[in-house]
Amino acid sequence: MHPINLARFDALAAYCRFGPAMWLVEECAWYESEDGHLLGMVLRDRQDGDYQAAFLARDRAERFRWIHGTDFFDAPELAVAALLAQAPGLLARLEQERGQGDEPPTAVDFFALQVPEARLHPSFALLREGEGYSPARELIASMMRWHEDIDGNYIQQFQSTAFDARLLELYVFALLVENGFSIEHIGAAPDYMANDGHGEIAIEVTTVNPTLDGQGNVVPAPAPATLEEQRAYLKQYIPIKFGSALTSKLRKRYWEMAHVANKPLLFVIQDFHAPQSMVFARTGLGIYLYGYDHDWHHDDQGQLVIVSRKVTEHRWGAKAIPSGFFDLEGAEHVSGVLFNNGATLSKFNRMGFVAGFGSRRVRMLRSGTALNPDPNAAEPLRFECEVDSEYQETWSEGLDLFHNPRARHPVDPRHFPTAVHHFLEADGKVRTDRLTDDFHPLASLTQILIPQDE
Repeated sequence: MHPINLARFDALAAYCRFGPAMWLVEECAWYESEDGHLLGMVLRDRQDGDYQAAFLARDRAERFRWIHGTDFFDAPELAVAALLAQAPGLLARLEQERGQGDEPPTAVDFFALQVPEARLHPSFALLREGEGYSPARELIASMMRWHEDIDGNYIQQFQSTAFDARLLELYVFALLVENGFSIEHIGAAPDYMANDGHGEIAIEVTTVNPTLDGQGNVVPAPAPATLEEQRAYLKQYIPIKFGSALTSKLRKRYWEMAHVANKPLLFVIQDFHAPQSMVFARTGLGIYLYGYDHDWHHDDQGQLVIVSRKVTEHRWGAKAIPSGFFDLEGAEHVSGVLFNNGATLSKFNRMGFVAGFGSRRVRMLRSGTALNPDPNAAEPLRFECEVDSEYQETWSEGLDLFHNPRARHPVDPRHFPTAVHHFLEADGKVRTDRLTDDFHPLASLTQILIPQDE
């Protein structure tokens, strides 16, 4: 058994934690056997202060789960010694120990083709075969063992027509696990019922997709050239795209379902209407949700002054929609909207690399902009970094939660402590709260580099 970092342990086994109960223990160290068949961890009981080592192995459906715990000890070193002493015996009888008795009959496999190769989504084809995306492929291979296909068509859509949407659902699953939620599926909708001890919330996931013509062909997104065209694209076209996806979900009236009634309901959304569109979509989303745009200038003392401007509609060509999603009839049942510009395949690739998955020939260079903590700053910070052995990232990094000022059931910010929380104030300004000072990227691009063979 050798020590591993938390990122690798989480990638392999975080999904077996029961979130609301994890406050009872503190995880101190993590281990993996040389063959990868056995995981170990050292835990401290927060009430008694004593230590125990625990072992996890893959069940019959290839999911890492608890199989054995040692005695309790007064010092962590003693728990580590017990872990190292007992691991060989467990490995020798692992086939008898690993069965749990409640596994599904077969292990889930996202990569066994269920559609003809000619119909594969280009991103799925890259993920399945490309060396550059091997970290993401191995990370997803671990996560997929815990997947429940409620609709019965997840894998087919993941491989073909709805790759981005199904990947976003997988991201939300990882996000909820990271934030200590236990997850339950009740019926076909909404996508998740989640409880972290602060309360239960309902979560529905949706995406902004490319526009299609009458024959189902993709209509290319606008390509603005001038500054005025770019501004219109960000503040008119993109809000219309968000409006189409969000109002479609609003019409589903999830709050009338018995298991959702009287609970906070969150919509999670990502923009895939054009290549890399999520990099610049955040501005348009905030304007559309609250129905306010904002101008700014610095006064004579150098202080940032923000002026609110009410927006009544968004118009692009012949199409117009009312602004202010949270003002729509029925939207009072939606507690907020979650958005993460980085909830894409690149994030899975970076997270997988940090966890030790994939080809070690892969290099990734990430660059972008991040939230500037200076209250008088009008421009974001710029950053560049290499995804290497020192690099760190979480699923929550880059997460924005736009709170609905009219919500019947407001969502507790403690559900997502490292997110940036946005609140509309009476004067039309948006207050941004951060419970932590964590790095918060606003947009980024990741270059994947693989050296050529000599």
